[in-house]
Amino acid sequence: MSQLMIEKTEVFVKEKLKDESSGHDWYHIYRVKKLAENIAEQEGADHFICVMAALLHDIADEKIAGTEEKGLQEVRLWLESIAVENQYLEQIISIISTMSFKGGNQSAMQTLEGQVVQDADRLDAIGAIGIGRTFAYSGAKGQLMYDPEIPVREKMTKDQYRNEKSTAVNHFYEKLLKLKNTMNTTYAKKLANERHAFLESFLEQFFGEWEGKK
Repeated sequence: MSQLMIEKTEVFVKEKLKDESSGHDWYHIYRVKKLAENIAEQEGADHFICVMAALLHDIADEKIAGTEEKGLQEVRLWLESIAVENQYLEQIISIISTMSFKGGNQSAMQTLEGQVVQDADRLDAIGAIGIGRTFAYSGAKGQLMYDPEIPVREKMTKDQYRNEKSTAVNHFYEKLLKLKNTMNTTYAKKLANERHAFLESFLEQFFGEWEGKK
């Protein structure tokens, strides 16, 4: 029964996000789901909760839904429509509503399953995939690739993080390079170390090319 719920949810999410071009498309969900499955297996977390939260987490994102409240309501209605038991439904909703970065202002995840899904989502924001997604998102938002005159923001509110002017390369310093130290699980920390090193290597090459030195 749980596998059927997962399969139905995959179809639902794929249809919702098939035309999303900001880096929060179906294939982002696919990768987060695969990472969540792998981390859950390594850490002994509940497979069903991790997979369902991974599949649905961006349906509730305000970038997709318009508002977080509207998105969470849509997730709740979906889970109810496929008869997910209330104890699982509430855990899934709780994870989705608290896992986002939002400028680095969120509190720690309270369950192992929440930690797994948050780690999976954040891993997809770093490494080679994370670099590609950063430039896709910046392009979708009308932001420049890089401008040395736009300073990196050290601290910001959720609204500033979402709406203030920035650049793709600034996003590395405002979010991506911080994610390695926010990983919750042992397995995710190992993966994050490898992906973080790739970010640093990319930036070294980028700035070398920017100044005509490489």
